[in-house]
Amino acid sequence: MHIRGDHAELVVGGRLDIRSAADARTVLHTAVDSGQGDLVLDLTGLDSWDATGLGVIMGAHRRAGRANRRLVLRGVPPQMQRLLVATRLHRILAIEGGIEAESLPRV
Repeated sequence: MHIRGDHAELVVGGRLDIRSAADARTVLHTAVDSGQGDLVLDLTGLDSWDATGLGVIMGAHRRAGRANRRLVLRGVPPQMQRLLVATRLHRILAIEGGIEAESLPRV
C-alpha cells in the first residue's frame, strides 16, 4: 500500500488490508487533522481492501466529521463499489459521482 498527497487530496494504491492498516490510519488521521474543507481520497490505484481497510476508511470518515471536514472518495473501483452497496455504506460515505446500485455489474 502506498499513499501520497497532502491534507486536501490523497492517492491510495496497492492493497489496504490488515498489514497496511496502521500506516494508512496514521497518514489519514494526519491529513484530516492538518487541513480544512474536503479531504479527497482517490482510490483509482487501489487493488483491494479487506474489512480492516474498510474500517480505516470509516474511521477517517468519522474523524473528518468531528473536524468539520468531509472525506470524499474518488475513483472507487467497481468491486469495491459493490462492497459499499452490499454494506449500504454508499449511503453514508461521500462518493464523487455517487454509486448507482442498479448500474453495477453482477458477479
